[in-house]
Amino acid sequence: MIVLDNVVAFWVLLALALTFNFLVGFHDASNIVATVISSRALSPRAALTWTAFFEFIGPYVLGVAVAETIGADIVSAEHITVLVLYAALTSAIVWNVVTWYFGIPSSSSHALIGGLVGAVAIASGPGVIQPAGLEKVLIALFTSPVLGFILGFILMRVLFGLLWWATPRVNRWFRNAQILTSAALALSYGANGSQKAMGIITLGLMTLGYLSTFVVPGWVILVSSITLALGAYTGGWRLIHTIGAKFYRIRPIHGFSIQMTSAGVVIGAVLLGGPVSTTQIVSAAVVGVGTAERASKVRWKVAQDIVIAWGLTIPVTALLAAGTYWALKRYVLLVL
Repeated sequence: MIVLDNVVAFWVLLALALTFNFLVGFHDASNIVATVISSRALSPRAALTWTAFFEFIGPYVLGVAVAETIGADIVSAEHITVLVLYAALTSAIVWNVVTWYFGIPSSSSHALIGGLVGAVAIASGPGVIQPAGLEKVLIALFTSPVLGFILGFILMRVLFGLLWWATPRVNRWFRNAQILTSAALALSYGANGSQKAMGIITLGLMTLGYLSTFVVPGWVILVSSITLALGAYTGGWRLIHTIGAKFYRIRPIHGFSIQMTSAGVVIGAVLLGGPVSTTQIVSAAVVGVGTAERASKVRWKVAQDIVIAWGLTIPVTALLAAGTYWALKRYVLLVL
């Protein structure tokens, strides 16, 4: 039996949360830089550095409403224990590593939500999950890719209509414009991505008695932003290849449309407090933009594999978290 006191329990939680956050940045950097690199707007290292900077400042610019949704709306704080948080984070970390290894763009948001729901359900029963909060999260997660596809399709068609007269030299403008659109996407992603860890850490502080109300401390925002940016800077090259090359050959006009669409959807979700999957949104926008030009242009088998991974994420991470919680409950004793 492993015995943990308050202090050790918190440091273990912080280590797990920041590991998850680093892997989110590492895993999801591909969403932002893949199209910029594929269209040769920026070199790989410059794209990752640019992305890391704007991801870092994202929460400071767009707020922390998503952290409040993760930490307060899905399950009441009184039903959260440190072991529940350990199990949820461990499940999400394992899923992120597995999908990265196989080069499958999956959702870190889905993984964490699935882990949290699975751990809470086995710890206290499914009845403690708040339907309104879970509904808000699921609506955001499952409608945002549809919006990404539709808006990407529309924007690409509009650009084709407006630029019917243009020569290939217009690609230079779109290549340069991607530097700005990638900054907007990184900013929105930083605000959305790092807030998942912020919500979990703040929940842990409440559970351990360090906080009485759900308010994200400044130091939590700082360390979460730093670890996400470091993960992005490191970059998940397997996933960059999947998004940037396997769907179809991305040209500057495609990259511009994908980034504009994705940034708009993610920023809207962040301001409304909806935790969304940037992976899903960008991948859907890639497919929507490609379909607008020619449906046969898209390699639909790749899209099908990603959709299957999306569908598996929540049930698999929920089961994994439930099993992890059972093991922790048996072998770890908290003395709080």
